[in-house]
Amino acid sequence: MNIKICYGLITAISFAAPSFAQTFKLISPDEKKVVEISNTNGLRYTVSSDGLTIIHPSSLGFEFKDEPSIGTDLTVTDHVEHSVNQTWVPVVKTKHSTIANRYNELELSLVEKSGQMRRMNVCFRAYDDGVAFRYELFGADKIGDRQLVKELTSFNLPANAKAWVADYGSYTTSQETEFQPKNLNHITEKTIAGLPLLIELDRRHYAAITEANIDNYPGLYIGSLKTDTGATDKIDLVTKLSPLPGENENGVKARFTNNQLTPWRVIMLGGSPGKLIESELIQNLNPPCALKETTWIKPGMSAWDNWWSGDVKMDMPTIKKYIDLASAQHWPYMLIDWQWYGPFNKPEADITKPVPQLNMPEILAYAKAKKVKCWLWLYSSDVNRNDNFEKAFPIYERWGIAGVKIDFMDRDDQQMVNWYRRIIKAAAQYHLMVDFHGAFKPDGIERTYPNMITREGVLGEEYSKFSTRITAGHNTTLPFTRMLAGPMDYTPGGFLNVKKEAFKKGNPTEVMNSRCAELAKFVIYESPFTVYCDAPEHILGQPGADFLNHIPTVWDDTKVLGGYPGQYIIIAKRSGNDWYIGIMTNDTERKLQLKMDFLPSGKYTLSSWADVLSSPQSLTRSEKKVTASSVINIHLDTAGGWVAKITPNN
Repeated sequence: MNIKICYGLITAISFAAPSFAQTFKLISPDEKKVVEISNTNGLRYTVSSDGLTIIHPSSLGFEFKDEPSIGTDLTVTDHVEHSVNQTWVPVVKTKHSTIANRYNELELSLVEKSGQMRRMNVCFRAYDDGVAFRYELFGADKIGDRQLVKELTSFNLPANAKAWVADYGSYTTSQETEFQPKNLNHITEKTIAGLPLLIELDRRHYAAITEANIDNYPGLYIGSLKTDTGATDKIDLVTKLSPLPGENENGVKARFTNNQLTPWRVIMLGGSPGKLIESELIQNLNPPCALKETTWIKPGMSAWDNWWSGDVKMDMPTIKKYIDLASAQHWPYMLIDWQWYGPFNKPEADITKPVPQLNMPEILAYAKAKKVKCWLWLYSSDVNRNDNFEKAFPIYERWGIAGVKIDFMDRDDQQMVNWYRRIIKAAAQYHLMVDFHGAFKPDGIERTYPNMITREGVLGEEYSKFSTRITAGHNTTLPFTRMLAGPMDYTPGGFLNVKKEAFKKGNPTEVMNSRCAELAKFVIYESPFTVYCDAPEHILGQPGADFLNHIPTVWDDTKVLGGYPGQYIIIAKRSGNDWYIGIMTNDTERKLQLKMDFLPSGKYTLSSWADVLSSPQSLTRSEKKVTASSVINIHLDTAGGWVAKITPNN
């Protein structure tokens, strides 16, 4: 690890006065991102990138129950600045084998000028790929909990800026909906927009608002604040926090007794939407790995026992069939899904005992002989009831279970955020990886607890079973929106491919794209534990099975070669010396010229799988020799795709 930390005055921070100034400027290491903080008329901040103002002067502060608000009558009493330039190696390589963590930081200490003389600290960081800030709050004078009602953080932006908005309409949500393109002025006081919120200022300036390192604090959503100033060119996006159970939107959001750090409020910045995908900002804003030993955390592909038909067949032949699928494709895992322990979400549910028709020792012995390990699905209430997980997790470790998929939390209030962390830590104690479904968005916790290997919180492939919502436009939007936050368990691999006009809901499950587009999801979508959703007979011996044989789920390098939300996406990822490329388009037929200039010098063999126009279940496979100067002509069908594996010639 290479770490360089410089304390004291750094050139990236300038001050209006030498001591206890009330205006500050923080500049990123590349000198292109600037945060300006002003405390002359209330505490406010501004963000610019490459000379363009992204966030116009925006408020900071809080409201508490039985207290006046804080943020408008403060004075800066101290500041601390330093810069960091380090690299670190992630346990699970979602995008890169090494990660640069380079930023300039300014921490302000503030106190009220009068009244209760309450204190508050705010820490700002400027990175080359974005800015972030968080607060430190302190306990109340009165002994007991301090009750936070509202965070006053706002994001003042041009009202006509284009954004991709996921309006969940509620704080009780599995965060499964579309990110709809619309101008920011369509966000209202009633909007409960989930994160990340991708914003296009112009075709050279993109931003994404999200958060990182959520701990003992509720999840963040976005609404707007309508003002009577008459100005219509700006919109004040406001922070909405998930209320505690039993509280409404105007009620208590968090309770704390001692010092409390909020999550980082993150503004990712880039000259193209693809640059945001390449960013490691979210993980960088989380603490280093807290686990002493991590060799047992092994990413990989998984088979899954009942998605494609919509019917659960919880019996020995079915489970063995899917173990056989994983073995045949050289995938390390098979996921045993719901009903393996019988009726769920019931007081009598026992998550340590399989249903009578399942012989768990035989299943595990069979899987071991096939070099496959099993995961187990669990309903969240069954896990939590009477702290059942404390009894079950050590049993799973003795069984040799690799991980647990826990489902139906559908909340991100302070209590649920803390429950996630409790489960993740307990799972790590017993060498179990975790996949949360019915989950809130990632926040980079996988850096600190890499056994938290993926999660849902995405409108994924399962919706093809009962809706027409999994469109090619949606699929090409997700990499630029939800995926910015981190891994997403979309469960790709539906291989009953049909044209949009021929699609029918029902069983077995069809999908509205080409076979190549489906293959491309395994490269494009980020999930170190990737769950293949379809039946063995739809992949084994079928076109494209060879591409998914031994396919990696973690990557040494990631490069976005082109794309635009809802239109198309081109990503190249490296595993060792091999490169994989995935391309998807929306419902528009598309011709592309793909330059190989991302390759190091040398000679390579490119194996590609391409669409057969108007025949979505067909594909063509070809090989050719390429170098970094090669250009590949690609013709994508409507809702089509293209994939390739590039290997160096020895």
